[in-house]
Amino acid sequence: MNTTDAKRVLETALICAPQPLSVRELGTLFDMEVSADTLKTLLADLQLEWTGRGVELVQVATGWRFQSRPELRPYLDRLHPEKPPRYSRAAMETLAIIAYRQPVTRGDMEDIRGVTINSLIIKQLEDRGWIEVIGHRETVGRPALFATTRQFLDDLGLASLDQLPPLDGSEIQESALDRLDFESLANSLPSDTAEVDASESDLLVVATPLAADPITPPSDPQLLEPSTQEDHDPGSNPTQPT
Repeated sequence: MNTTDAKRVLETALICAPQPLSVRELGTLFDMEVSADTLKTLLADLQLEWTGRGVELVQVATGWRFQSRPELRPYLDRLHPEKPPRYSRAAMETLAIIAYRQPVTRGDMEDIRGVTINSLIIKQLEDRGWIEVIGHRETVGRPALFATTRQFLDDLGLASLDQLPPLDGSEIQESALDRLDFESLANSLPSDTAEVDASESDLLVVATPLAADPITPPSDPQLLEPSTQEDHDPGSNPTQPT
């Protein structure tokens, strides 16, 4: 099989796949007779060939996929006029802490936010596939350690945590939530994860159905100020248990 035919096979498989495909999975297309290095070279060539089109080939945490370009978001949104589910700012702040401080316990998160975290927020992030328990801290009570998942990176359009927006300033302090660059993280979220609805008085975060498009971050300077009260998130999670 020549290079042109091999790229056509890869292109077809990636376009038809419902989720990202790893290099190993792509190798099965050729009965593992094409090396991983050769596959990566072919994928890089495909990326260049799709430059300037409405769809791009990208590498994310779980493999390679085609996705729409951010500048086409306004047009694609017209295909999905339904109101999407919402994520509260408390949920997104909690997600930001886990992303930048992982692995962390619930107690760590509460120390940083200065507020007791509602259990439903943790469940919501777990149900969405963005966080998971990866172990337990060897201390009294052996609290669970939370970290982000590969699905979280896929939804951000990233291949690794190293590609998260860098934090400004010096090292993060346990008690300073505003040292976590939540706005930069929110700005990186694709459109199938979160979009800030500034018209809502409680600054809810809105999930939309299309993938890999950045959003506008919240502009409220009070968004990251620690609270002294417990989180209450009524009605913001459409998947809350009854």
